[in-house]
Amino acid sequence: MKIIIPGGSGQVGTILARHFHASGHEVVVLSRKPAPAPWRVTPWDAQSPGPWTSELDGSDVVINLTGRSVNCRYTPANRREIMESRVRSTQLIGEVIAKCNRPPRVWLQASTATIYAHRFDAPNDETTGILGGNEPNSPDTWKFSIDVATSWEKALDSSHTPHTRKVAMRSAMTMSPDRAGVFDVLLGLVRRRLGGRIGDGKQFVSWVHDADFIAAVEFLIQHELSGPVNIASPEPLPQAEFMKALREAWGVRFGLPATKWMVELGTWVLRTESELVLKSRRVIPGRLLEAGFAFRFPTWSEAARDLCQQWQATRQ
Repeated sequence: MKIIIPGGSGQVGTILARHFHASGHEVVVLSRKPAPAPWRVTPWDAQSPGPWTSELDGSDVVINLTGRSVNCRYTPANRREIMESRVRSTQLIGEVIAKCNRPPRVWLQASTATIYAHRFDAPNDETTGILGGNEPNSPDTWKFSIDVATSWEKALDSSHTPHTRKVAMRSAMTMSPDRAGVFDVLLGLVRRRLGGRIGDGKQFVSWVHDADFIAAVEFLIQHELSGPVNIASPEPLPQAEFMKALREAWGVRFGLPATKWMVELGTWVLRTESELVLKSRRVIPGRLLEAGFAFRFPTWSEAARDLCQQWQATRQ
């Protein structure tokens, strides 16, 4: 297959490009800052057509991951860039696909599990899940994240690509042993004895092992699913239990807890948002499970042990 990955220079894009390249597929990453890689990297600005458009014509799959990182303070300028980088790039991909003589048969579009409401009472699947934005007393930054997610998916839905199947991948945090990834950061806290309860620790954490994320992407390419699909482990768990399992996997008994005010202060100092650790994301992959997808790492304890072993092996 010829697989095009706009915005594929980040952690998730690299995970996918590395896998598909190793599997013998032709991989083309579209990047605003091209850098040498084992696969082909083509420049684009994510805003306007250019020579890169010829890559889509005759390709098999497009996996659009474009979007400015949300690991920042939500200043007016950052909010504008976060929103526009996602919506405009999605619109642009749709416009180019619509003009292809041989359009790709599948368009997998990044979305986020953050689209669901902050809740503890029940898990969110694609059918019965509650979209966020109307939770009482929720911070303005949380509502902004919902606006971004819903606008992102509306841009996908409004693209007229009748010969291309479209999937909105509502992904949870992808855990891999790669440097500077989410797991690397969390394990760094554990190693420094800082990986304890955050706030009351009751907020749910949704996650997915990178092996299962890759397998889910392959499954979506091969099976006729369309529309929103949650890519997350079937067993999210409260943050306190999540970190306890990670400490046990690493062999650490204690992790310093952080109160809510400590989190707010710390994220302000680090120029990021507390939503990333305080919002409860209780998401389950209803449609994948119904379609017969089998997770290799359905529980966090076994996933954490595997990731710790891989992390150690790659650092030796």
